[in-house]
Amino acid sequence: MNTSATPDRRRPSLPARWRGPGRRAVLPAAVLAGAALGGGYGALTTPEYAATSYVIVVPGEKSDPAGALGFAQAYGRVATDIAVTGDAQVWAGVTADKLRRSVQASTSPDAPMISLTARSERPAEAVAMADGVARALVVNSGHVAGSTGVKVVQFSRATKPVDPVSPSAPLSALVGGCAGGLLGGLALMVAPRRAGARSEGRHSRPAAPGTAAVPAPAASHQPEPEAV
Repeated sequence: MNTSATPDRRRPSLPARWRGPGRRAVLPAAVLAGAALGGGYGALTTPEYAATSYVIVVPGEKSDPAGALGFAQAYGRVATDIAVTGDAQVWAGVTADKLRRSVQASTSPDAPMISLTARSERPAEAVAMADGVARALVVNSGHVAGSTGVKVVQFSRATKPVDPVSPSAPLSALVGGCAGGLLGGLALMVAPRRAGARSEGRHSRPAAPGTAAVPAPAASHQPEPEAV
């Protein structure tokens, strides 16, 4: 009986560098590197403090109470501009550019209230900026109350923050370690596939020009004996 050799069609094995102990060390190394970078960033970054002051828009005697909500939205959009044109930068002791970058105004869709949050490396400066913008809104609204029918009133002054709002070194290290582990896992998933694709490409190179491909011999089948 003649038997034909069956060509080996098994998938080529991955390079040894992806099957050795070094591959198992990629993920822990990525986690440690990410934690070190994140912890270093948290330790070297200057902590920031945030202080928030609240003002409320109240309607006048002959104005529509529902209009106060709309004016609160409008004042919230131009809060820093009003503060810069007023005396907020003088009261806070900062430049106009720093006031614009450091103060953020937020409004509520349900109540005519505006929150003014200031961030700074110094807690006292954050309080001064938040209260300065609030005071500027109060003063400006009083000047145009005759035409708008509403005025801004101080609702709550900012309190001096005790704890920073920027991430601490342990938290930054934790976030960095998680990010490093994620990147290391993605690298382990992608690199073996690329290595296998390159290995398959080497094994399946086309024949040189002018060389005829020799087909594999067909398997011979012997006739089965007839039953007597």
